[in-house]
Amino acid sequence: MIDAAPAPALVARDIARHYPVRRSLFSATAMLKAVDGVSFELRAGATLAVVGESGCGKSTLGRVAAMIEPPSAGSLSIDGHGTTEPAEVKALRASVQFIFQDTYGSLNPRKTVGATLEEPLKLNTPMGRAERQAAAREMLAKVGLRPEHIGRYPHMFSGGQRQRIAIARALILRPKLVVADEPVSALDVSVQAQILNLLRNLQDELGQAYLFISHDLSVVRHMAGEVMVMYLGRVVERGSREAVLDRPRHPYTRALIASTPSIDPARRQVRTPLQGEPPSPFDPPSGCAFRGRCPHAELRCAAETPALGPLGDTTVACHLAEEIG
Repeated sequence: MIDAAPAPALVARDIARHYPVRRSLFSATAMLKAVDGVSFELRAGATLAVVGESGCGKSTLGRVAAMIEPPSAGSLSIDGHGTTEPAEVKALRASVQFIFQDTYGSLNPRKTVGATLEEPLKLNTPMGRAERQAAAREMLAKVGLRPEHIGRYPHMFSGGQRQRIAIARALILRPKLVVADEPVSALDVSVQAQILNLLRNLQDELGQAYLFISHDLSVVRHMAGEVMVMYLGRVVERGSREAVLDRPRHPYTRALIASTPSIDPARRQVRTPLQGEPPSPFDPPSGCAFRGRCPHAELRCAAETPALGPLGDTTVACHLAEEIG
């Protein structure tokens, strides 16, 4: 008898997250579509990076995936379990953890490192005090901090050390999924490399899936196995790291890569950098949302919204991707 394949750590189907917003006291309520119909799967031990400009919806998608916010539409499954009922969400809380960008604001300044690490165990496990303390010390060692750090407070650490503490807190429950939202963007470059290598080593050891949100494509190249590019709440391209970053098919992905500085001559290619500002999410354009900034746009792009479909070794939402090569 052949064993069934394990369930994906995360399955998202047509996820949407909309916000009713009033832009002024006397204006009518408008609907902000931060995420609008996003689908993907993420398996244990894999890393999917979500990239795009500020306002593209990647952080909102991360909050929905971590069950911090409920989806307005669509379905979410974590480790084979649905998240539609409050009881289901409560049961899965320990299976999903979040690593925030703000290394100081994400930690309670009034709690020691030991208390911070023990709290998830106290709330989610039957461990006694001695067991919790031992687990906290073990996790502290895994993230490269010393035993004497356990009694100190967040303000006594550097930014990189605080992010190590946040990582330890996120992983102490051995979650199936970790959502990391710009986890190194506030750190020095040398410290970024240390934290990224730590995340990769812990993933190899513990086997959790990462949903990695970033605007830095060099960081994405180092971390991700797959890359998903978002624009104005929708996915415009998805594929392996090599396919998306080395052989991009969507004009937006190409412009993002062209806008990223590189010291590697082999990666310097003649491409049109990203021009203009993204359209307002309150009043998105008809058809392709990127058409106003795309050098290849034609009449069809204004009339029809491109569907996400396979093209070579990527999946692309562009009418002209095949023609422009």
